[in-house]
Amino acid sequence: MNHVPDTAPEPSPAARLLSNALTGCAILIAVDRRSSELTAALERHGATVQQAPALTIESHIDDATLISRTRELIADPPDVVVATTGVGFRGWIEAAEEAGLADELLAAFRGAQLVARGPKARGAIQQAGLTADWVAESETAAELGEYLVAEGVSGKRIAVQHHGSGADGLDELFESHGAQVVSLTVYRWGPPPDPAVVRHSVLATARGELDAVLFTSAPGAAEWLKEAERAGALEDIRMLAAERQLLMTAVGPITAEPLVAAGIETLIAERGRLGSLVRAVVTYFGGGHAPSHLTPAGRLELRSAGAVLDGRFVPLSPTSRDVLAALFRAGGGVVSRTDLQRALPRSGDSAHAVEMAVARLREALGAPDVVKTVVKRGYRLNVEDPE
Repeated sequence: MNHVPDTAPEPSPAARLLSNALTGCAILIAVDRRSSELTAALERHGATVQQAPALTIESHIDDATLISRTRELIADPPDVVVATTGVGFRGWIEAAEEAGLADELLAAFRGAQLVARGPKARGAIQQAGLTADWVAESETAAELGEYLVAEGVSGKRIAVQHHGSGADGLDELFESHGAQVVSLTVYRWGPPPDPAVVRHSVLATARGELDAVLFTSAPGAAEWLKEAERAGALEDIRMLAAERQLLMTAVGPITAEPLVAAGIETLIAERGRLGSLVRAVVTYFGGGHAPSHLTPAGRLELRSAGAVLDGRFVPLSPTSRDVLAALFRAGGGVVSRTDLQRALPRSGDSAHAVEMAVARLREALGAPDVVKTVVKRGYRLNVEDPE
């Protein structure tokens, strides 16, 4: 009699994939908060993920002050509660729980108007068992402040949970219109856990070793860009993004602001959630939105680790990938052997090295007709849709 195991075997990594949309993609997430969750979501679509948080979150800043003001709000409940970030509001509730005050704090909130700066803050309010009365569509403190001032805040007691960057002008705005403000800072942005990793990440991005960089906070994006500028890598990153060889992605318009201000082409997720951010990246690479050329062997797309040909990922050596990238950029135009030599620093001055690199590329692609030899001129990508 055959023995039947009591439990099923663990599924293979391939079986756990939701799709192959990101196979061959190297993706950098420049965030600290929920980085593991974001990494797992991307890996389920085949991506290789690197983490290089440009900032860290220092939670429960000034705990004694936070708990003291929490007790004040329990003793004298607010008329309005402003949640500016999801992580900050959740951190506030967690701090109250640690102090044994969560039930009393939530009871104090039940008679208040709850206002959220965006969908993540609204989600945190809902997670606490409450309901947001109003959410700023633009996810800005300015819209939130304008809304409450228009409603009238004179004589009202307003609790304002601030985001990691600290001052956003809300306290002063409400006080200038006659409100009593209780200000709470639950976390602040701190230095990166490993500055060397951040430096390496911007240099690797500038060298074209990554397919996408993801951001979930404006301060994190701004600090990553500052490091890119310090490393002399910002202009190359800007150029790669403009040429659509690099996808720079932000979770929402506020997060995108430092990127846009730096003149960097940016894809902004529609709903301001991590799930929406992942879907945006998956749709870009898996939905035919990445740059491509139609060849006799099928549609061809570049990846940092190789190419996707007719829906099949083809891993390539760095040399073969460099050759293909030069041909791909030419869009069907002829690339001379001299220009290919420049694209291959490892080839030195050897024309034979270029010929060998092209031969290896053809062999790896398994479709010799994709790269054509132009006698006495060089090589070109055999595209059926030349520009």
